[in-house]
Amino acid sequence: MNQSRRQVIQIGAGATVAGLAATAGLVPSVAQAADAPGWNAQEFAVKSLDEVAKAMGATATPSTEVSIIGPDIAENGAVVPVGIKSTAAGVTMLGIVVEKNPNALAATFHLKNGAVPSVATRIKMAQTSDVYAVAKVGDKLLYSKKEIKVTLGGCGG
Repeated sequence: MNQSRRQVIQIGAGATVAGLAATAGLVPSVAQAADAPGWNAQEFAVKSLDEVAKAMGATATPSTEVSIIGPDIAENGAVVPVGIKSTAAGVTMLGIVVEKNPNALAATFHLKNGAVPSVATRIKMAQTSDVYAVAKVGDKLLYSKKEIKVTLGGCGG
């Protein structure tokens, strides 16, 4: 049996297992942002925290009930690890706003009842900027901020 035949058999077996897992619902489907529940293109088109709050129908308020975790210096703006958590009661959404990015709102996470308001992800940053962790509670958008310095740009830099 030659090497290329083995590879074909391995790939075929892997594809079969992946297909069966997907059919059984064990593999999550690919999310399409424009079709996702809670997607609001207007929120992602704005350029500042105040505009994000206005698009969400909320008032931005600084709070100690929201915290942001991230590096002081990001060596690569294309992959900046950021975490958000909140101790406020009734959080329905967590989000990340990057002040100097072309689109300020980098991510939103809609939470169901009983979900722990804590998320972590990686974002792109064009340059050194204040990064805001936001938590929506009713008609308030609670936030805290942290400056993250970028040494190598990620959004076209």
